[in-house]
Amino acid sequence: MTETPNPNIVDADSLTGEMHPIRRVVLALGSNLGERMAALQGAVEALADTPDFFVTGVSPVYETDPVDAPGDSGPYLNAVLLADTTLPAARLMERALAVEDAFERERSDVRNAPRTLDVDLIVVGDRRSNEDFLRLPHPRAHQRAFVLQPWYDLEPDAVFPELGPIADLLEATDSTGVRKREDLALEVE
Repeated sequence: MTETPNPNIVDADSLTGEMHPIRRVVLALGSNLGERMAALQGAVEALADTPDFFVTGVSPVYETDPVDAPGDSGPYLNAVLLADTTLPAARLMERALAVEDAFERERSDVRNAPRTLDVDLIVVGDRRSNEDFLRLPHPRAHQRAFVLQPWYDLEPDAVFPELGPIADLLEATDSTGVRKREDLALEVE
């Protein structure tokens, strides 16, 4: 039996004929409040459960010193997740924010304040955005060893858009506060 599409639901792609290409997505995960590892694992599971979002890799977990954060900030656990998706970048951003909210992320006016969970879109295919809501590629990721090192672990030959190989960017970045946690591992089901 063939399922007939619901005639009452209008599919915008059908109207425009636009195809959503499969894009490679790089997301950075971080937590320095509460149950840090549980928050990272929960984020991986929530993202993996997202329709049209296919996790292809999760990096090792790193413990990192806070960067440009208030003095009372504790160390972060960080990881990078790779995925393929047909979702538009704005929808991915909405999903990232929803996952953060599910883990009781509190937003404040304090830049880089401690947080239960941070989900950052680093790269979404070749998509570029300079909107307040969404900046792609991430404007500071190329300077952050806590993003570059786990990404390098997954894709040593990856290239940061317009800036070059992440291996070169990582080499030029101070990574003294980035420590691999061999005792921790994120799982994708």
